[in-house]
Amino acid sequence: MLDKPIVIDASVISDEKIKSLNRKYKSLSATNRIKELYKDFDVSEVMLTSSFAATSAFLLKLFSDVNKEQPVFFIDTGYHFEETLKYKEKLEQLYGLNVKSIGAIKEEHEFTTKDETWKKNPDFCCSINKVSPLETIKKRYNVWVSGLMEWQSDHRASLDIFEMRGEILKFYPLLDVTKEERDAFIDEHKLPFHPLVAKGYHSIGCSHCTVPGEDRSGRWNNNPKTECGLHL
Repeated sequence: MLDKPIVIDASVISDEKIKSLNRKYKSLSATNRIKELYKDFDVSEVMLTSSFAATSAFLLKLFSDVNKEQPVFFIDTGYHFEETLKYKEKLEQLYGLNVKSIGAIKEEHEFTTKDETWKKNPDFCCSINKVSPLETIKKRYNVWVSGLMEWQSDHRASLDIFEMRGEILKFYPLLDVTKEERDAFIDEHKLPFHPLVAKGYHSIGCSHCTVPGEDRSGRWNNNPKTECGLHL
């Protein structure tokens, strides 16, 4: 039985409170960070997102082991690989996930398709198909959980476990998990990889902007862009 949460309104959380949360969670394992989250926040305050990409099973298994009531939001850009959608279905069934799909306004998505916006302005395409759909639901939550890890990019290496991003508190329970620790957990628990990993894809987004490559080097190929904008 989980302890009654100490409800914190992220819109008024102080810098000192964030520092206190970071001190409290820093020494905890990823699993214990997730357990502690539901002591400090109610599940109704927590927004968990997943791209169901390369190794999404890692974070999703951890959450499903702690709290199966937690909704998982999937941003359906309309441009995912078929393998991604099948992987999502597999993990939903395997871990009993409560997945909710969200997407862009129909007319705006159709514009990017006809315009092939990803070729001319990938930031704008991501804004329409990834960032805007999430903005419509973010206001309902105080905490946004993401599986970012600091070894994945220079930007991610600069983060803390808890950070204010606009009016929502970001929580990165896996932030300081090393690549070796992640892979050992995946191997120990026999977690399924995204099927495209076997074909050399290590970071998987929309089909027209992703090619095989190590870490995030295959994203937005031939473009300096390294983030979709969700986490900036």
